[in-house]
Amino acid sequence: MNNLAIEKLEKFFSQFKTVHYKKGETFLRPGDMPQGIHFLKKGYIRLYSLSSEGQDLTLVIYKPGDFFPVVWGFTGTPSIYYFETLSPVEIQRANKEEFGKFIDENIDVFKEVNYHIIHRFQMALKRMEYLVFGNANAKLASILLICGRDFGIDTSKGREIQIPFAHKDIASLVGVTRETVSLELKKLEKIKIIGYNGRRIVIRNEKALEKEALLS
Repeated sequence: MNNLAIEKLEKFFSQFKTVHYKKGETFLRPGDMPQGIHFLKKGYIRLYSLSSEGQDLTLVIYKPGDFFPVVWGFTGTPSIYYFETLSPVEIQRANKEEFGKFIDENIDVFKEVNYHIIHRFQMALKRMEYLVFGNANAKLASILLICGRDFGIDTSKGREIQIPFAHKDIASLVGVTRETVSLELKKLEKIKIIGYNGRRIVIRNEKALEKEALLS
């Protein structure tokens, strides 16, 4: 990651108004025309799809420093997904044309934007593999590993995932029922692979969790 490019991005978005949303708000829906390019200053947001039966599947989780919707920013095509806050968030929203001009004039920032796109694509491929081939236990272990590495910080008790997931949020990530998630989490907690700090999951034994992820 290019720290200078990230600083440029933060400085660019800082000139725009900060918008606040509460936890659990859906602020963009399929077909909506975004009011601009969103830069996530604080909090976490999920992008999800909804089946005709009403089942939702989380596809991407955005963290501070991410920006979206990228496809609309480059092509003008409205998103076909939902955007919902997983926590209280602060967003800085830039005009699409101004963002495009800024990207054109800063090749290092353009490369950073591409890095973000590639990273999300790689994460999506990993999750697709786990969703197709793993059993419930392996799916859950795999998604905890991904979230720990992408959204975690090291503490004295282990790697703490910073997103305060509800069991239904994890179920949407894994593609199983909330009841199954609750059961599998209890199993991992009982054998001391995971623990909790309030509502945040702490990975206490990453090596053991990796072994669980390989089971299928």
